[in-house]
Parts: sequence; structure tokens; C-alpha cells
Amino acid sequence: MTSSALFSGYTTTRFLSSRYHSLLAVSNKLRFPSPFLLPTRTRRRFCTKMSAQEGSPLIHTISLPGQGGFQVIAVPGMSDSEFRTAIGSSLFKQWLKNMQGVKGILTPGDMSLKQVLIQGVDMFGKRVGFLKFKADILDKETGKKIPGIVFSRGPAVAVLILLESEGETYAVLTEQARVPVGKFILELPAGMLDDDNGDFIGTAVREVEEEIGMHLNLDDMVNLTALLDPSTGGRVFPSPGGCDEEISLFLYRSRVDSETISKLQGKETGLREHGELIKVHVVPYDKLWRATADAKALTAIALYEMARREGLLPP
Repeated sequence: MTSSALFSGYTTTRFLSSRYHSLLAVSNKLRFPSPFLLPTRTRRRFCTKMSAQEGSPLIHTISLPGQGGFQVIAVPGMSDSEFRTAIGSSLFKQWLKNMQGVKGILTPGDMSLKQVLIQGVDMFGKRVGFLKFKADILDKETGKKIPGIVFSRGPAVAVLILLESEGETYAVLTEQARVPVGKFILELPAGMLDDDNGDFIGTAVREVEEEIGMHLNLDDMVNLTALLDPSTGGRVFPSPGGCDEEISLFLYRSRVDSETISKLQGKETGLREHGELIKVHVVPYDKLWRATADAKALTAIALYEMARREGLLPP
């Protein structure tokens, strides 16, 4: 043990000893039999109400049909406002809805939700952009918890843009810095839904206009993920082990002249005031599958090729 550790232990012992004698003096004065039998505060049980006691965590109780109640707890340091915003967000509500859906984890009755710890909230303006929480879900048969760390960001869209020019088909990609992976990534134009209205096609078109500078005709948009079996929900989950993001993939095809291709190549776009520094890349479609590690692009290629092979695409 180091001298600093010994000193730390000595200081702690001196503090506890001093604290004990102080409590003993108080107990004698108030005629309590022992300083450790002083009256303690009774913890309140919270049901649909949030704790406001100083030093105690914020707690909210939610009841689910057939499931009973479970507690939602805020990580220490989270404000009451942040906690309420997290619980009331569409991200958290949709997660609970998914849990009880046709293929929901709680639907068969083999698992139970015991507790949710809200760990962080990132606001995009007035709406919740990202939500981080940990869910304690118990498998009733084994009595064990299943992994339950959640990074919630909600639905998103991406567009596979194919441009035909002088007998060649090109795909349009964006390149931008992606801090979570520490790299510049070539990927499909994509974006999160900005509201709760579920306007997937409208969001896709807006994202392309912002990131590419192209105007797309709504009538020419083809929802590739809608071709999946209805049991899938018509969307893809790129990383369901840790993130709830569900993506709708669209296809857009058009014929353009060579000048359009030249103007797009290397074009710098994006909402600079939002930190979007984007460069446009035009890649021959037959080389696309080897040019990018973007899961959205590779999934869109697979859906496009399968749909084309089975004759499911409009002419």
C-alpha cells in the first residue's frame, strides 16, 4: 500500500471517528439510544409521479397491459426537465410500442421488463434527437437478464440514385466525416425523420436536395423496403443489437446528360450551419458494391437487384 493510500485511509478513519462522536453527542441530547438508530426518511413509492426529493433519483412508474408496472429511473445528475422530455419523446414511446407489437419481446409473455435507466438525452432544437438508456429485461425461464443497452435515434431514410448517361449507369454518393467511426465514409444520401408525421418520401427528397443539390420527382420514387415481407415492417435495421434505427430505402432513376454527371462529381454541399461538410461522388453502378462499406448502399443494391430480377420494379 502506498503512503498516499495509507494517509487516505487514516484521514477517513479520523473523519468517521469524529463523525461518530458528534452523532453520539446529538443522540444523548435527544435521548436516542444510539446514533445509528436516528429516525430515517421513509422513501416514497412513485406511481406515475417523479421523485423530487433532494439526493434521490428521479423515478417514474409505467404500467403496460399484461406486464404490470416497471420503473423508469434517471441517471444521477439528469434534470427533471430532461427526464420528462425523455419519457415523453416519440423515441421512447415507439420503443415501448415495439416491445408490445406482433413480434415484440414482451408479447409471448416469456420475458418481463423490470426497469429502464435513462442515461442521456441529446436535443436537436426542440425535439429529442438521440436517447440513451438501459433496459433490464428478464427471461422468465432462465431468470437471466438479456442485453438491453439502447441507443435510440428512430426512423431514417436513404436513397439509391441511379443516373443513366451515354449508355452508363451511375450511382450518386456522399462523402462526409463520420465521427463515431473516425473516418470519411462514402454513403447514400440519407437522413433522420425530422418529425413524427412519418413522411418518409418527403424526407428522402429533402435530404437529397440538401446533400446533393438535386430535385427529385416524388412520383419517380420507389420504396425498395416496402417490397419486403409485411412481417418485417417494411424497413431494415442496420444494427439492432444496440440501436433502434430503422431505415426506409428508396430508389430513384433518371436519364441525364454528361454535363450533369460532371457537375455533380466533387460538388461540395450540405447545411454548413449544421456542420454538414459534404462532397458528392459519382460512381459507376457496376463498381458500387466494391466502392463503399456503407450498409445502406449495400442493402439497397441487394434489394434493387432482387426486385429487378423478379420484375417488381416499374418500367
